[in-house]
Amino acid sequence: MPEVLTAPRVITGDGTVTGDGTVTGGGTVTGGAVVIGDRTVDWAGPAEALPAEYAALPRTDYPGSTIMPGLIDSHVHLGFDGGPNPAARMRGETDEQQLVLMLRSARELLGVGVTTARDLGARAYLDVVVRDAIAGGLARGPRMVVAARPITVTGGHCWFMGGEADSEDDLRRMVRTHHKHGADLIKVMSTGGFMTTGSAPWYAQFTSAQLAVIVEEAGRVDKPVAAHAHGIEGIRRAVEAGVSTLEHCSFVTETNERRFDEALAARIAERKIFVCPTINVNAPYVAKLTGIAVGEHLMAMHEMGVRIITGTDAGIDNTPHHQYVGALEYLVSLGFQPGEVLAMATTEAAAALGVGAITGRLAPGYDADLIVVDGDPRTDIAVLGKLHRVIARGRDYRPDSGRFDVSAPGTPFAAPGHSVDLRLLTEATRRRQA
Repeated sequence: MPEVLTAPRVITGDGTVTGDGTVTGGGTVTGGAVVIGDRTVDWAGPAEALPAEYAALPRTDYPGSTIMPGLIDSHVHLGFDGGPNPAARMRGETDEQQLVLMLRSARELLGVGVTTARDLGARAYLDVVVRDAIAGGLARGPRMVVAARPITVTGGHCWFMGGEADSEDDLRRMVRTHHKHGADLIKVMSTGGFMTTGSAPWYAQFTSAQLAVIVEEAGRVDKPVAAHAHGIEGIRRAVEAGVSTLEHCSFVTETNERRFDEALAARIAERKIFVCPTINVNAPYVAKLTGIAVGEHLMAMHEMGVRIITGTDAGIDNTPHHQYVGALEYLVSLGFQPGEVLAMATTEAAAALGVGAITGRLAPGYDADLIVVDGDPRTDIAVLGKLHRVIARGRDYRPDSGRFDVSAPGTPFAAPGHSVDLRLLTEATRRRQA
């Protein structure tokens, strides 16, 4: 049913972010109102200027609150459970069991205000099933943008998802098969990773020519390519191949250290490639354990013009789907202004995911994806954890518990306020590096 929402602040997402992180222009309306239609936003602006045609609609006021676009997590894995060994669980479950888990993961994301998410690795095209079920109203969850099976070398990172391919013919066939089954984009493992035994994150899995084949074939069917890339050489090859987004982009060396490559970062900016650094709630704990300042290169990349978007890798080891806000808090701790982070989590992410014409803003004709939070996230990003309301494509979402709870118990080192168990974290880190 159509409704008018009002609040002291309405962040529409139509403005621009200045150097100090404040949103200017049409970005924030003081004393604002949003008219929610059947599925879309019908109007947004100052409450005092509400058109007469909407005056008789039911009206809900949120004193002290902010209405803003729903959040976007640009890198999730619905088929991983966020526990201590999600890869083992995936490998041990049937497709039917995986589907049930993925539907639960989707609900967890929506329950913390994530109204759009990009799944970058699932098996058996189950992510396509989940996406379509949500879009068709058969299940609740964020709008899903899905990549299906990540393309990897035989025995490479996440081989157990079924995307192994080696020759150029195999690579083209894999892209075409993904297109046939309805994937929205192509994911390629340009380097190895932390979660697969026998894989190393600094190892470049494909040649530049092979990556170019993937990008070319994906472009033929109008699909972007997201490249998992930890190691410097794998990042370089992905950039030259022309991928659309770089996932992680952590500049890992063969000694598992981080060495920022300024010239390579300049090339990323020049080619207008989005970077999703997969910062999540565990970043400060990993930094404490390893001595590595997670994401320390991000501010430099941002200042060079690289477009950064938020994504948490939700589902991987000890990274639950309900801990999204902690990732945004960590980005602020790196020096980003809250307004910049909000843009990374809404308008910028929507643009990177190819959905910028339908979500990420509160404007007439856009899908009614929005959240209402207690406080002003432009000054305190943590208030995103104080949810009053979540609306996805015009429909209210009510969690099973009857209330939103972004501080739900997570893992020994992802739960807010929980002391870090360095022994468990050390074991998890060691296993990922094996």
